[in-house]
Amino acid sequence: NSFRVVAGLYAEAVQLITMDPNIKSVADLAGKSVSIGAPGSGVYFNAVDVLTAAGLTEKDIVAQYQDFGQSADALKDGKIDAAFIVAGAPTPAITELSMTNSNVRIVPIDGDIATKLMTDNTFYSVYKIPANTYANQTEEIASVTVKATLIVSANATENDVYKITKAIFDNIDAITKEHAKGAELSLENATEGLTVPFHAGAAKYFAEKGVNVEAK
Repeated sequence: NSFRVVAGLYAEAVQLITMDPNIKSVADLAGKSVSIGAPGSGVYFNAVDVLTAAGLTEKDIVAQYQDFGQSADALKDGKIDAAFIVAGAPTPAITELSMTNSNVRIVPIDGDIATKLMTDNTFYSVYKIPANTYANQTEEIASVTVKATLIVSANATENDVYKITKAIFDNIDAITKEHAKGAELSLENATEGLTVPFHAGAAKYFAEKGVNVEAK
């Protein structure tokens, strides 16, 4: 590979949204019009992974290839039945939709589907979307997450990557003041559940903090 990992940053929740009361699980998407993200986007690959875990393929749904904003508009206009959105929760596009449409729901990705997904793809993990993340969402919803990950070229120098890593993780408090996702930055989140090798510069910083990672 021509890239190396610097660190895992924060959770990007796989959020399957619908306004159709009959869609209660991923399996119910069969035959429905579903937005699965722009072609080749991260969302697209996540959506296909989730569909596969439910025993569905792209051909089993009427696939639409839309970004978050387009998906929210299409749901509101009744042009699609459901949409996959992969982003930190709360996601603005879903927040806006839920405030103006009381029947917006997030479909759980749990049980056998989640188990199969995580068995087949080790980079997914369990994620609970807390109650009241969105309007009219009174209960916690079980889903899955992928980790937003910072990567660099394998050719980047050890010193440069060490400095980047240090700049992030020595300044978590300052970053959190500017962006709520900063609260998820931690040495644990940075280094756990990642299967690709770290850059030596990042590994050097984590080693100083007592965390050893596989570098290449």
